[in-house]
Amino acid sequence: MNHPHHERGTVNALDIRGLRLHLPGTARPVLDGVDLTVGPGETVALVGESGSGKTLTSRTALGLLPPGAEIRGEVLVDGEDVLTMAPDRLRALRTGRAAMIFQDPRAAINPLRRIGDFLTESVRLTGTMSRAAADRRAVELLDAVGLGPELLHRYPGQLSGGMLQRVMIAAALMGDPVLLLADEPTTALDVTSQAEVVALLGRLRERFGTGLLFVTHDLGLAAAISDRVYVMYAGRIAEHGPATALFEHPRHPYTAALLAATPALDAPAPGAPAGRLAAIDGQPPDLRRELTGCAFAERCRHATGLCREQVPEIQPGEHPAACHHPLEGSRTDG
Repeated sequence: MNHPHHERGTVNALDIRGLRLHLPGTARPVLDGVDLTVGPGETVALVGESGSGKTLTSRTALGLLPPGAEIRGEVLVDGEDVLTMAPDRLRALRTGRAAMIFQDPRAAINPLRRIGDFLTESVRLTGTMSRAAADRRAVELLDAVGLGPELLHRYPGQLSGGMLQRVMIAAALMGDPVLLLADEPTTALDVTSQAEVVALLGRLRERFGTGLLFVTHDLGLAAAISDRVYVMYAGRIAEHGPATALFEHPRHPYTAALLAATPALDAPAPGAPAGRLAAIDGQPPDLRRELTGCAFAERCRHATGLCREQVPEIQPGEHPAACHHPLEGSRTDG
């Protein structure tokens, strides 16, 4: 069967529509009606606490599902539905149209193989490039991420964490993807390397026209790198909108609470005493029990009886929030 090939820039890099994911042993879906898009050449952040479902969401774009998962909805990469793809087509997608940059580069790269072999393996195994062409592409991409060709002959143990993460980014770009998935790609790095990697991803996005889904728990980092931000809580999108608008005017109480827990370099976080960060009271809801109403209600100081009885729906629009009592005003109004 022939599949349509879309010129870059004519369809979204990623379209997730009505995604529901249920795992064995859970009383409710771990992903519940997720809608998310990444436009061509756009950077979109997916933000939330650990266990919110953000990593699971990103992994569905590569068809990487946990054992026993029941899934509904559509996950389109470059216009093709990953959830209905034949296995050979899915393998081709993972080495070409979409690629993942993982959290810990040392865990993702075989320490016994040279960097050059790691970079070229996927395109050589799939036959999309000859050895010589793959080596040329590897050198070109090492240069694009600020590394020299001599690294091709080195082993991972000879490189710093920051250099290895650059190698991971180069490897992800080998197949000229329309979509890059970056799962907490700076967590294992020191602050200087974090800033360098974030700046590098921004430059590469512009140069290669690749859509980027940036998964993070850090709302400040998300606002700095992204065009748009989706905030996720308990497997649902709580709020989404342009990064600047969402950062300056959060509409969901959870987003405001995340912002209050975000370190600021120049001033205390809104709502926090000087020198301290505001913690979000309570814990995310247990997947083993059913939910009625808003998943955030138990931790929300704005919650009413309505919030505990009725699930708030996210509305269409540029900056909607799934909240019965959305916040108005700026982030500093408290």
